[in-house]
Amino acid sequence: MYKTQVEALEFLIGFTSQLTETPDDREPVLCVPFTALGILSRSLHGSRVRVGAQNVHWEEAGAYTGEIAAPMLTEIGVRYVIVGHSERRQYFGETDITVNLRLKAAQHYGLTPILCVGETKEQRDQGEIESVIFSQLATGLQGVDQQKLVIAYEPIWAIGTGETCEAKEADRVIGLIRHQLSHNDVPIQYGGSVKPENIDEIMAQPEIDGVLVGGASLHPDSFARIVNYHQ
Repeated sequence: MYKTQVEALEFLIGFTSQLTETPDDREPVLCVPFTALGILSRSLHGSRVRVGAQNVHWEEAGAYTGEIAAPMLTEIGVRYVIVGHSERRQYFGETDITVNLRLKAAQHYGLTPILCVGETKEQRDQGEIESVIFSQLATGLQGVDQQKLVIAYEPIWAIGTGETCEAKEADRVIGLIRHQLSHNDVPIQYGGSVKPENIDEIMAQPEIDGVLVGGASLHPDSFARIVNYHQ
């Protein structure tokens, strides 16, 4: 929940100017608040930068005050949508069942969902990493087309805490996630205190295809450095 429309446009000026030499195989996506989606979509038309939303409801329309429907997003050029983010699960009662409904609705209307999965510190300490994540995947992916999907592994204990999951450990867990899928080529990202100081090491791991960035994405210079990571 950051940036007004004016602030978002100011961010774009500083960010996009640093992408002139970004390798062609990288796809930056800005998942912004609903109020900024329209103006960013218009400003980025024809650009390599895509626009994503932070949530989507499973119904096309209806009395669901405070929610947003997939056709409302696709109408303004949104390509991606985050589903099941840990903050939605923690603060707003998101469950694996509602995550599944949102995933299927997003795909039905042509959006590519970014499914977030991950464990809490308590679950990790109790040795429940695999059981928690595998359960999230088993319920969340029922009836979902894995060929039109992105997955983000976000250990909840590493989000906004400054504590980053070790790159090799993140790679190990992402490898486990990949073995649970029916399609090995699903892009799997890491999310959790990603910053310019650790992006090169994270992206050097063989299983990690990309990153889901939080606080470091709020500043044009730091986010551009992440997008332009060094291989």
